[in-house]
Amino acid sequence: MILVSVPVTLSGFLNFIDGLWSSCGDQRIIVFTTNHKEKLDPALLRPGRMDVHINMSYCTVSGFRLMASNYLGVSNHDAFEKIEHLIGGSLEITPAEVGEQLLRFRDPDVALGGLLQYMDLKKKHEISEDLQFMN
Repeated sequence: MILVSVPVTLSGFLNFIDGLWSSCGDQRIIVFTTNHKEKLDPALLRPGRMDVHINMSYCTVSGFRLMASNYLGVSNHDAFEKIEHLIGGSLEITPAEVGEQLLRFRDPDVALGGLLQYMDLKKKHEISEDLQFMN
């Protein structure tokens, strides 16, 4: 079997997407992700092709509090102040990263301590990456 590489054109991609919609009626959800929405062609983003746009941002303080309540059953803890300071500062951490750390242990003290350690390591790693980029 011989495979031939054929470039995908915008027109071909749009036809493919429109074909999915027309063959599935109202029973289909298609999820597209991008880190650079501003670089996408407006034809791809028009209503009917992309009807809902959701920004998946980094974790916020309110998002952290909701996860701590849902995962650990706590609405306040001694570690909250430091965690919220890191989240509200320059540390970019996703809700998935926070959730993963909170789910590792059932005990709130251990789970929040683990999250703080993870955040400290992440912050040190980001600083070292910034320094390497500057050199």
